[in-house]
Amino acid sequence: MQTKEEIKQELQDLADKLERYDEAYHQKDAPLVSDAEYDALRRRAEQLEAEYPDLIPENSLSKRVGFQPAAGFKKIEHTIPMLSLQDIFDEDEVVEFMNRLHKFLGLPADAPIDIVAEPKIDGLGYSAVYENGHFVRGATRGDGSVGEDITENLKTISELPQTLKTEDLFSQVPSLLDVRGEVYMRKSDFLALNEEQKAKNDKVFANPRNAAAGSLRQLDSSVTAKRKLSIFSYARGAYEGAPFKTHWEFLQSLKAWGFPINPLIRLCHNAKEMLQFFHELGEKRASLPYDIDGVVYKVNDFALQKRLGFIARSPRWAIAHKFPAEQATTVLKRIRIQVGRTGALTPVADLEPINVGGVLVQHATLHNADEIIRKDIREGDTVVVQRAGDVIPQVVRVVKDKRPADSKPFEFPKLCPVCGAHAVKEGDDAVTYCMGGLTCPAQAMERLKHFVSKDAFDIQGLGDKNIEQFYGLGWIKNPMDIFTLRDKYELQLLSLEGWGQKSALNLLEAIDKAKDISLPRFIYALGIPEIGEATAKLLAKHFGTWANFVATSTGGDGIEKLTEIDGIGVTMAQDIIDFFAEGHNQILLAKLLSVLHVQEVRKSDANLPLEGKSFVFTGTLSISRDEAKSRVLELGGKVSSSVSVKTSFVVAGVEPGSKYTKAQELGVVILDENAFKKLLDDSAK
Repeated sequence: MQTKEEIKQELQDLADKLERYDEAYHQKDAPLVSDAEYDALRRRAEQLEAEYPDLIPENSLSKRVGFQPAAGFKKIEHTIPMLSLQDIFDEDEVVEFMNRLHKFLGLPADAPIDIVAEPKIDGLGYSAVYENGHFVRGATRGDGSVGEDITENLKTISELPQTLKTEDLFSQVPSLLDVRGEVYMRKSDFLALNEEQKAKNDKVFANPRNAAAGSLRQLDSSVTAKRKLSIFSYARGAYEGAPFKTHWEFLQSLKAWGFPINPLIRLCHNAKEMLQFFHELGEKRASLPYDIDGVVYKVNDFALQKRLGFIARSPRWAIAHKFPAEQATTVLKRIRIQVGRTGALTPVADLEPINVGGVLVQHATLHNADEIIRKDIREGDTVVVQRAGDVIPQVVRVVKDKRPADSKPFEFPKLCPVCGAHAVKEGDDAVTYCMGGLTCPAQAMERLKHFVSKDAFDIQGLGDKNIEQFYGLGWIKNPMDIFTLRDKYELQLLSLEGWGQKSALNLLEAIDKAKDISLPRFIYALGIPEIGEATAKLLAKHFGTWANFVATSTGGDGIEKLTEIDGIGVTMAQDIIDFFAEGHNQILLAKLLSVLHVQEVRKSDANLPLEGKSFVFTGTLSISRDEAKSRVLELGGKVSSSVSVKTSFVVAGVEPGSKYTKAQELGVVILDENAFKKLLDDSAK
């Protein structure tokens, strides 16, 4: 059984890999692993994060959607975010999904909930905005909030209508319509394109999805025009027009307006019908003219979708049921040891490259020394690599009858391969740690790399290689050294080999520019354990200023106040308090704040009607507590578990408890359920 430290390290390894794979997939259209391998890796992370929310790493995939738009593209902000879906793989999880819907909505287990089941197209998501029936702009998903402007490229796709069809002179066309869907390439068009690429000695694409993405994300739309791209439309973003009651009705209208709708979409009424569709589609998968990798289930009723709302990066009312992946057999050439930011030594299997599902797999994590011993994994072994269910790529087992005669058990190093310090396991912990601490370059450099990363200070020109170079020269040992680089080493930098005058001055200017930083980025950059990008934004939004954040985190009731914030648990709150209590951190923060300007979070940025209002629930409501809480959070309010003088409203249902009495004593406004619903409805207008 894994220890907590082992699980924490595994989650960090997963987050690091997913981040690296996302960058290759979203920005470079050059995936390092197959979709199945990525999905299984993500699934393992989600499973562990659900069990251990206090161990979620700062760069977890669960705290972001997609990836930042690539340089060279104009950015377009989505009016309504393009969120991704949670993945499931097992049939039992379909039943669990339906059970969660019933529980959240407070419905009997046998109450009907219609579900639209759609083939999950393996392509690139797009948003196409129409004003009064005319196509005006298009974008990729990007990071979910901001995408790349691909307006001209989308215009080259003949299947995307430039003007919406209607039989009644636009009378039925919405004044604003944001259609979401998938751009894909048919298998036959993909094969033809690769033949053309080979003939011209140009890049050959690994699969149709990569070809579609690479073709759509061209800065020169004339290149896109030469590629045969197709689309399916299946969702809406911003919309102003005649209302629809169901997703099914909306799909039929999309078809009438001229959008291609997948003909295999089916309306299901229960989990049994959903699974039947899944199996039927799985049997048809190989014969379809395009690639699919699963089925998407969506609640049909728009009113129910609104009630269900969203959680983190995904809607509650939709889920993706992915097809199972494959296994492959290859040779493990070498076991290599990596040293992470925490000092954990993680063994990595370097594999003989194997093509699995059209993608080259070359590496797999081995987790720790105990995992190697348990599975008796050795260099030179023939191993089975699995791409589904657990950490992927994962070495499932060794093919013992193919083991070389001179094979020897792997000896885990007793010294850190980076700094030479002792590497030890503490107690029952399965993870081996370098004892070099801050003197170990691997740990110190990883912390510095995080500090300047894209979601933190985002200092252009100070990438991983330059951090390593400056660390080696002794110029940068801690984050404060970055901001004194100009004062101490400007002349040396200008004359340093590999640096021209322009690149050196650009870096120094970027460092100066970075001294003005937003509060969420600053909190994230500090590398507080468990505080990722999304949590940093949550804290910044809640406190508004750095001073408020520090005051709460260093106050005597810090745990209580921090845990009142939805999404901040006790362990996370303790990590924040411990960070500020550490003397070295206090000294570093004082130095940083002497040269930085940390911006306040403007309340107007949120523009949510219940901003600053706190709610406490007591008694039984006709809607579930989860739904009531979700409605408040969506409108900018906060939900607390205890009543205080700072509580704005206590919502009292049937048979309220002691919270009701305390609210009366403190003079807090008490709302019955009808008044609460009216407040929500008025706020949402």
